Amino acid sequence: EAGKYDIEISAVGYLSVQKQVEITGLADDVSVEVVLERDPAAVNFDATGTADTTMSAKASKETNRAVLALKSGSSKDAQKHLALAYKLAPSSARVNFLLGYQSFQQKKLDEADAYLVRSTTLDPHNSEALALLGRLEHLRGEFDRASTTLELAVAASPDDWSSHALLADVYLRQKQYEKAQKHAQLALDRAKGDAGATLVLGQAEANLGHIPESIQTLKAFLQATPASPLAAEVRSYISTLEQRASSSAVSSATKEAPVLLVPSSPGAADPLFDGAAEPALSVKWQPAGVDEEKPSVAPGVTCPDEQVLAGVERNAQQLAENVGRFAAIEDLVHEKLDNLGNPTGREIQRFDYAANISQPAPGLLQVDEYRTERYGVSDLPDQIVTGGFPSLALLFLPSMRVNYEITCEGLGEWHGQPAWLMHFRQRADRPSSIGRFQAGHVGYPINLKGRAWITADTFQVVRIESELVSPMRQIQFLTEHSIAEYGPVHFQKKNLDLWLPKSADVYLDIRHHRYHRRHSFDHYMLFSVDSDQKDREAKHEPRGPGSTTPRKRKFWNA
Repeated sequence: EAGKYDIEISAVGYLSVQKQVEITGLADDVSVEVVLERDPAAVNFDATGTADTTMSAKASKETNRAVLALKSGSSKDAQKHLALAYKLAPSSARVNFLLGYQSFQQKKLDEADAYLVRSTTLDPHNSEALALLGRLEHLRGEFDRASTTLELAVAASPDDWSSHALLADVYLRQKQYEKAQKHAQLALDRAKGDAGATLVLGQAEANLGHIPESIQTLKAFLQATPASPLAAEVRSYISTLEQRASSSAVSSATKEAPVLLVPSSPGAADPLFDGAAEPALSVKWQPAGVDEEKPSVAPGVTCPDEQVLAGVERNAQQLAENVGRFAAIEDLVHEKLDNLGNPTGREIQRFDYAANISQPAPGLLQVDEYRTERYGVSDLPDQIVTGGFPSLALLFLPSMRVNYEITCEGLGEWHGQPAWLMHFRQRADRPSSIGRFQAGHVGYPINLKGRAWITADTFQVVRIESELVSPMRQIQFLTEHSIAEYGPVHFQKKNLDLWLPKSADVYLDIRHHRYHRRHSFDHYMLFSVDSDQKDREAKHEPRGPGSTTPRKRKFWNA
């Protein structure tokens, strides 16, 4: 039948192409030439992680069936086999990767991110998973995360040109032009004629002041892709550079060139990711970030880093050796806030609080928390659970601090007493062990940075301020800023003073809602137990009326 038809051509491993064909009569013999470009997200399913020798034969069989279904483009069959494989082997890096890949293809980005993060945590050298996670982060505009992930991807697979190209684009957007130039060139060395890498290279050269080289590179882009939708913009860019090069006032190229910030890969302009940019976060409703306002320190005072860390470790060990479980009365004030930080609603709750401290291995402390009122998450204000303040102070134990970059900023003060200021930040090459954000059945690692105030004489932690290293936009968890204060609690029966949480303020931005919470602790009671009982309690959660599942460090059920 005569008319205009929209056709879509697709193949596994390649980007789909849409074409419009017009048929004017029944006798028409229409020929359409289509060139499919390789999908940067396409993977080699036969190299999606190291073999998992712990996987059962049945789980392995279901995984292989899922791979065959993915190769043939049968998404429904793949989903069925992956669901069975995940049920049998939820800790398999390969199964988590395949689930992440399929979720990405289905544009279920939250699920894809969760599965890929878990896969790369279980197998940190899986270049396929790292590359796909980096691409997802790039397309979501999470360039800090993407640069870290893609650096790991190219380290695991140096010949992967597409990861080099994507990393170059990330660095260009971050205005790290030397790194952008380096990785764009590496991409071109491995994949001759890649248009995206060529375009990034030209922009990086321009912003480094290499104007003649930039013009030559960008003209090569136009020659290779004359029909590119970006051609007009690139020509205008070249014209601007040529004018600058001919001007004696700027011939030295000391002025920064404009950055096009165009996609570096065929899939980066997918309409799925063309939504409006996130609005800038307001800081009026929460305290200034830990890196925005540094407290004053005494000039010329050298920080004894090793002595401070040894003292904090000694106090944490004392806590582990003297405490089995402690209880307190906890008062909670929960406020909903508007964009300027004004409360629009308030709830107040009081309940019994208990924490169990165990030492499952030398140098490693584990803190489980319980709230013993008869309630579930659905009964809490806005269905949010917050906590973990006792374990936050254990961050400086050797088993924990290896996951952080820790620097001493100098000698400050707290309430008129001298205190060392220790800055910490989650290391990109280490797993997050301090907590998770729990949304439904999926957990997301929380990466924190912050500052601790440690008394100069006794090395006790008196205050910790922490916040997310970067917003977790994929799950709309933008802010978690907490300020916890600690003080001595005297237990008369044992004639013992322990430093425990006294109060904590938490500021949250979750799913476009803002909250402030204040936790206050009082009426502490200490339940001391022997080492055998500690071992038993580390293996078995307490039971009884009103007891709830222990919550390790902090996470929120949203």
